[in-house]
Amino acid sequence: MNGSPRKKSRSELSEKKVTVILGAQWGDEGKGKVVDLLASTADLVCRCQGGNNAGHTVVVNGVEYDFHLLPSGIIQPNAKSIIGNGVVIHLPGLFEELEKNEKKGLKNWEDRLIISDRAHLVFDLHQNVDGLQEQENNKKGQGLGTTKKGIGPTYSSKATRNGIRVGDLLGDFEQFAEKFKALVNIHQRMFPSLKVDIDSELQRYQKFAIKIKPLVYDTVSFLDKNIKEGKRVLVEGANAAMLDIDFGTYPYVTSSNCTVGGVCTGLGISPMRIGEVIGVVKAYTTRVGDGPFPTELKDKVGELMQERGFEFGVTTKRKRRCGWLDVFLLQYTHKINGYTSLCVTKLDILDTLPEVKLATGYKLNGKKINYMPANASDLGKVEPEYLTMPGWQTSTEEVRYFSDLPENAKKYIKKIEELVEVPVKWIGVGKSRDSIITIN
Repeated sequence: MNGSPRKKSRSELSEKKVTVILGAQWGDEGKGKVVDLLASTADLVCRCQGGNNAGHTVVVNGVEYDFHLLPSGIIQPNAKSIIGNGVVIHLPGLFEELEKNEKKGLKNWEDRLIISDRAHLVFDLHQNVDGLQEQENNKKGQGLGTTKKGIGPTYSSKATRNGIRVGDLLGDFEQFAEKFKALVNIHQRMFPSLKVDIDSELQRYQKFAIKIKPLVYDTVSFLDKNIKEGKRVLVEGANAAMLDIDFGTYPYVTSSNCTVGGVCTGLGISPMRIGEVIGVVKAYTTRVGDGPFPTELKDKVGELMQERGFEFGVTTKRKRRCGWLDVFLLQYTHKINGYTSLCVTKLDILDTLPEVKLATGYKLNGKKINYMPANASDLGKVEPEYLTMPGWQTSTEEVRYFSDLPENAKKYIKKIEELVEVPVKWIGVGKSRDSIITIN
């Protein structure tokens, strides 16, 4: 030992093939488009957490595909798509989604879709419980704005060890039936008004078992083998950092870890295998549902962002709240995720504004703070400190090279890079697949 650092072996370097794409704000940043762009050179595209509460839109040749459970890379004919163990799967919703996208042109998904046998199942009863819980919370004035897709109740079943996994469905069906009856009993004790036709549900799931069986794998071993063979793996995070169960604006969050740690636990891969971590950032900020939002605009500028950006949730169809880009928030999510690059989407939505603002810091009770408040009530009280920059008031929709952007648009992007201390590698300037600027 001479004290010099050990060189990485060739095998260690060759296995660092996993690229991760994560939402850096409150979701709806446009991750689907970035996944679609990078999936063209990927061998495997994976979902690691969440369920059909997520919504990713990809526009190809004028056709708009909406994905909720399916990885956005499913439309790439040369890539396999993996739904990992950390995802919770509503099988009726999955097959409905496949059918809808088949009608739009999705082909040969049977040969390319792989589902983890460790993924937990979302049942209709979970969705009904989700709605009942939200009703109770609304009565108390404590509604969370849940999507009512059953995601939270399913993760609760998983945590209390009475959940049911895909592997259980494909095992002894009598055992599956007993587990399902027990699950129903647990929830009916909590919600006496909950009605479940057990016999009908079991008949339905016998049919689902036949349909899903060819798609189910031990995805931990499958991924390990493919990474060792040098295959390129792309991981598509659902939701976003500020909706993370631990690091988001709790309790106004989702029920899974949608930061980088959820990639490892949701797929069973080592953090040593992760190479690039791409943070997707909308050029302004939006959020769906309740919860604190320091830069929210309740004026004509916010309305303009909503209208020009067509800010409605893909899953919920609810109107998104809009506000200025919160760089202080991005600095916080960068601490957690360690972005190696950023993709800034929807820059074109700001094209008509005479000035644009960046929130560069927070004040709480009149004092500047250097941390993200953990308490949602405190975050709701912060006053953002803004940097105001001149707008460009020129259309960017047809621009495909950074050098051709209006000067003030370039300054806006460079300021984001400077403040977050992460390079911007892509800029979105429209809905279609080719409406993106790549910065080399």
